[in-house]
Amino acid sequence: MRHELQDAFFRALFQGVNSPYLVLEIRRDYIIADTLLQLEEKSIHDLKKQLRVQFVGEEGVDEGGVQKEFFQLIVREIFDPKYGLFNYNEESRLCWFSHNPVLDNVNVREYKLIGLLLGLAVYNSVILDLHFPLALYKKLMNVDVGLSDLKQLDPTLGKGLEILLQYDGDIEAEYDRSFQVSVESFGHVFTYDLKPNGAEIQLTKDNRIEFVDLYTKFILDVSVKKQFEAFKEGFMLVCQDSAIKIFRPEEVEQLICGCSDLDFEALEKSTVYDGGWTKDSDIIKYFWEIAHSFSYEEKKKLLFFATGSDRAPIGGLSKLQFVIAKNGGDSDR
Repeated sequence: MRHELQDAFFRALFQGVNSPYLVLEIRRDYIIADTLLQLEEKSIHDLKKQLRVQFVGEEGVDEGGVQKEFFQLIVREIFDPKYGLFNYNEESRLCWFSHNPVLDNVNVREYKLIGLLLGLAVYNSVILDLHFPLALYKKLMNVDVGLSDLKQLDPTLGKGLEILLQYDGDIEAEYDRSFQVSVESFGHVFTYDLKPNGAEIQLTKDNRIEFVDLYTKFILDVSVKKQFEAFKEGFMLVCQDSAIKIFRPEEVEQLICGCSDLDFEALEKSTVYDGGWTKDSDIIKYFWEIAHSFSYEEKKKLLFFATGSDRAPIGGLSKLQFVIAKNGGDSDR
C-alpha cells in the first residue's frame, strides 16, 4: 500500500512537466547566496524539472553525485550556528526554528529557500541528513501538535510540563509563576504573555492544563509562525498540496530523511560491482564480512561516507544504487 501511495505521489508531481533540467551553477564559497538568487528567478514550472548542479570552475557532469554533494553541503551550511536560523537541542539532538523577534525579509527568504530545498530533494529522490522532530512534518500536513511533540524536541521541558500536570501539591506556592514565557534569542531574553494580561494571571491547579497547552502552542506554533509559514510556502512550491496529502507525517519524514532501518543484507544483495570485481572477489567478501560486523552507529557512518546520508531511502537499502568499483587502474585499490 505504501509503495502505491508513493507512486501516486510522484506521478502527481511529474504530471505535465516536459522540460528536462533545472540547472544551478553554484560557487562553493557562496553556496547559500547563489542558490537563493537562482531559485528565486525560477518559475514553478522550472522547479519541477530534474535538478542538475554545476559547481563553478569544476569539470564533470552531474549524474547524481554532484547533486547529492550539493544538498549535503548546503544543508550543513544552513544549520551552521553562525546563521542563527535554527536552534539545536543537545538532549534530543533535534533542531527547531530559532525564535527571532525582529525577523526581517532576508530571514523570511532564507526559510522559504530551506523549504524549497526540501521540496526539491523529495522531487529528485535525494535523502537529506536532517534532524527535525515529527512536529515539523505534522505542521506541513496541517496536523495538530501537542505536548508529546514538545517532549520529543525538548525532553526536559516536556517532562517538566508533564510533572506540572500531575503535581498534587500547592502549585501557587511551589511554582509561583504567571501566564508568561521567557525565551532566549541571540543573547537576549524576551518575555511574552501566553494570553492577554498573562502577567496578571497566576498559575493554579485549576488553570494548569490551559497553561501547558498555551506554553506548548507558543513554542511549536506562535513563536515560530513567520519562520514556519515561509518554510512551508517554499516546500509547497514543489510538493503541491494535492500530491502531499496522501501521506501521513511519518511518511513525509521518510520521503525526506529516508528510513532508519539499516538492512545490510539487503544492501549486499542489491550492490553492483564494477572494474572487474564481482561478489565472489576476495576483497569484496572481506568488505562485507567487516561491514556486517559493524555496530549500528558504524553502519550509519559507512552509509554516510558512501552516500552523504546515514539513513536508507524509501523502501530500504535494497533501493539504494550502491556501486563498488576499483579506484583507478591499480588493481589493489
